[in-house]
Amino acid sequence: MNIGVLEIDVHDMTWMRAKSYIDSQLTKAKKDVYRLRVVHGYRGGTKIKEMIRKQYRNHEKVIRIEYGLNQGITDLVLKDLF
Repeated sequence: MNIGVLEIDVHDMTWMRAKSYIDSQLTKAKKDVYRLRVVHGYRGGTKIKEMIRKQYRNHEKVIRIEYGLNQGITDLVLKDLF
């Protein structure tokens, strides 16, 4: 686990349950958390991934969304380190 990165796994959740869980983690995130890493997977479909990228691009706590090489992960950046 990286310090400052809160990783959550929403595999096997409905998109509504995943959204509720992500919302709760954003609310609970402590000040030292600068990134919420959402592991959503991609082999079972893209509904959750698409929901995350649409719903959180303008969220008040999210300054940007980053996509890595792993298609099953989306990072919600809460603040910049530098």
